[in-house]
Amino acid sequence: MKRFFALLLMLSLAFSLAACAAQPPAQEPSQSTSPAQSAPAPAERPSPTETAPAASASEAEPQFLVAKAEYPVQAKISDGDEAWWNEYAARRERYRLDPGSLDGFLTAAMPVLLADAKGENRVCSPLNVYMALAMAAEISGGESRAQILKLLNADSLETLETRADTLWNSVYCDDGTAVSVLAGSLWMRDDAPCLKGTVQTLRDVYHASSYRGDMSDPRYTQALRDWLNEQTGGQLRDAADGVRLDPQTMLALTATIYFRAKWMDQFDAADTSPQVFHAPGGDIECDFLHKDWADFWVYRGRRFTAVQQSFESAGSMWFLLPDEGVTTEELLSDADAVAFLCSGDYEQCEWYYGKLALPKLDVTSDLELSGALKALGVTDLFDPARADVSSLFENVSGVALTEVQHAARLTMDEEGVTAAAFTMMGFGAGGPQLEMDFTLDRPFLFKLASEDATPLFVGIINQP
Repeated sequence: MKRFFALLLMLSLAFSLAACAAQPPAQEPSQSTSPAQSAPAPAERPSPTETAPAASASEAEPQFLVAKAEYPVQAKISDGDEAWWNEYAARRERYRLDPGSLDGFLTAAMPVLLADAKGENRVCSPLNVYMALAMAAEISGGESRAQILKLLNADSLETLETRADTLWNSVYCDDGTAVSVLAGSLWMRDDAPCLKGTVQTLRDVYHASSYRGDMSDPRYTQALRDWLNEQTGGQLRDAADGVRLDPQTMLALTATIYFRAKWMDQFDAADTSPQVFHAPGGDIECDFLHKDWADFWVYRGRRFTAVQQSFESAGSMWFLLPDEGVTTEELLSDADAVAFLCSGDYEQCEWYYGKLALPKLDVTSDLELSGALKALGVTDLFDPARADVSSLFENVSGVALTEVQHAARLTMDEEGVTAAAFTMMGFGAGGPQLEMDFTLDRPFLFKLASEDATPLFVGIINQP
């Protein structure tokens, strides 16, 4: 019955996408300590010996905490199909994203975020970057805010807040089978005169917790690292452990996204076998997932073919294979392909049966996005003479955006998909901050999206 409901929902939503993660993560993302919080099922709870961080964020956070985010209550699959379905349907009805409201941002941002892969793999989360920028709009003012609103295609801060609230709740899932959690946080210098109203808005709209501490205190940096590791399930430990705060930092603004879901029709591990992938640098051999008899939706674009695989109760994932002689870079300049990555023309999909072969994946990217944001029109926040963060800090000048780190990882195996990302925007005072140290057998693009087709992760695979 659960599978019937999930399949019925997939059809009624015109085969919309989702993104959650598959295998048990190194560590579940932490949530509110309120009754709304839900723990993973005992069988899925990670082993403490495998996941214990250097210092538990739950122990380190309270001494720095200013405002703690809370998460909504959600029915669990174990509560029964009817309870799960009723809660799910009510939430989907309440939180409906206006069609095309993200298209302007996605069309502009995705090619930039995936550019210059240079034969390497690339993965990023457009939604994670969007939410980080939306939070940045909340703390900024004047032309600094106007540039962000223009990029995010929002005519006002109120419009952006409504959209962000809808996005957050439409993406959120923790039903005992799939996990899809967005989180945010502010890490402020202890002498920063912040405005409580902005902190409260960030908590209420973006579910962002706020902290205050001494930027030179290593415990404060460690608390931030632990928070990032918890919210991303330990999937980005190397990138998170490289994050640091220093005395010049006035604020670190972070946004995270974490997903886990199983395939509706899982691959048999016995069928996994080596196969040749035609990488740009030459043929390589890697493990492929195989199904000798599979059914899937197919979209035929002008220069590519896309195939879908569904998750249990969470949506699906699309794989875009360029036509022979077409590169993934060329697809990123193709209006048809970019439009499909943004939303997808599901009315033109056809149902196919046949063999399916996909490479097992574990792709990680750690990107510095300052140049990308400037290219997209967000420039004033990087200029100490023009940056305006007056919506968070009173009577403070010379505070500017000095770094934008975006780390993402996606793994795919026989059971399903795990994906995580974080964006950290560092604001420094008194000058620049120191820098932080089908058969898919040829390069392809992928997107992993929410049930309303919002791209949560997109990427290039040049060599699995």
